[in-house]
Amino acid sequence: MKKIVILGNGIAGITAARHIRKNADHHITVISGESDHFFSRTALMYIYMGHMKYEHTKPYEDWFWEKNKINLKRAWIDRIDFDQKVLHAGEERISYDALILATGSQPNKFGWPGQDLQGVQSLYHLQDLELMEQNTRNIRRAVIVGGGLIGVEMAEMLHSRNIPVTYLIREEHFWGNMLPKEEATLIDNHLREHGIDLRSQTELKAILDDGNGQVKGIETKDGETIDCEFVGLTVGVHPNIALVKDSPVETDKGILVDDYLQTNIEDIFAIGDCAQLRTPQSHRRAIEAVWYAGRMMGETVASTLAGKPTAYRPGIWFNSAKFFDIEYQNYGQVPAECPEDCDDFYWQCIDGKKCLKIIYEKDSFKVRGVNLFGIRSRHEVWDNWLSQEKTLQEIIADLPKANFDPEFFKQWEGEIQKKYNEEFPNHPISIRKPGILKRLFA
Repeated sequence: MKKIVILGNGIAGITAARHIRKNADHHITVISGESDHFFSRTALMYIYMGHMKYEHTKPYEDWFWEKNKINLKRAWIDRIDFDQKVLHAGEERISYDALILATGSQPNKFGWPGQDLQGVQSLYHLQDLELMEQNTRNIRRAVIVGGGLIGVEMAEMLHSRNIPVTYLIREEHFWGNMLPKEEATLIDNHLREHGIDLRSQTELKAILDDGNGQVKGIETKDGETIDCEFVGLTVGVHPNIALVKDSPVETDKGILVDDYLQTNIEDIFAIGDCAQLRTPQSHRRAIEAVWYAGRMMGETVASTLAGKPTAYRPGIWFNSAKFFDIEYQNYGQVPAECPEDCDDFYWQCIDGKKCLKIIYEKDSFKVRGVNLFGIRSRHEVWDNWLSQEKTLQEIIADLPKANFDPEFFKQWEGEIQKKYNEEFPNHPISIRKPGILKRLFA
């Protein structure tokens, strides 16, 4: 029986613990300085908005861990003695036979003057949520810097409390480095419809001090001053590798791991946001700070530590998010700029809140990826289609099979198919007709 220690109780670390326990009788300890129990990090915003309480974000009852012989320890690790296989937490020593590093991410900062003032913060840890409660009490205006998913979540949180928000993004459109122009413009418009003061191509120069260590405003690189009492820094994250940065563990941007998620040191593994694959698959990135990738890594390393060496093979890329009340799904590869060997098929609803974009190869018409906004689609269907290299015509013809919207919601596959037939008259398909009940209640 091995003594396995896991640093980090996020989705990657906890999934590893659960699956090791399912398959082996090893001694398991999970260490975190952030919280006593595993919670859903993506649900933090709903606590602030009043939709949930902290206890609602814990997927498992507190008794679950003891019942399954998974030891939880609240501690910050100061350093690791790799020769002796010992973790140091103050005066305490914790030994291990195998160590899993699941230390997650850290928010980016870029050395702006005033970035450490009171009222300036990011949103990643549970402690950040508690700080945001204090920092946003009785404020008149907030400024958010950075056009990513955490930024739009923070904007929605502040909006729920009727706090005016000015949102600075350096790109021409929101998430302009990730989304094609049409989809990015759709989200721009949606944010502004919700009263968000979205400033594109605007960069932060400095955060201004009121003379008492509190933020009083910001200055842009264009010389404009915006008064505010809160600044949210949401300019992305980076792998949290501080604990092993100057150690025998090899690092780059993240902790370098092989296909089995093992570092250069025997019996030490890294998973989740902090891990960087040495040889990622051609259709995947070396670092993928998304929930489901962490979960899959946790399952993979658990199999290896349970005696079944397993390579990490994540399959087709998938991501999802929500921009206020527009849901987003992405399957496969849909870059901001369409590749030269590809073309795209785009449909947008007249309401400006729903769209679909499919990227396909010009020669073969094989589909490489899809973006969906405002339409729920079935993950397993798109995963199968992309894995089987289905063509644009095949997918559009079968599009109703992917629909995941609740009954009586209006379904848009017929309009999408009509648009396809208009653009590809030489390869027409039969157009789906919605059922009577769906038409009546649309």
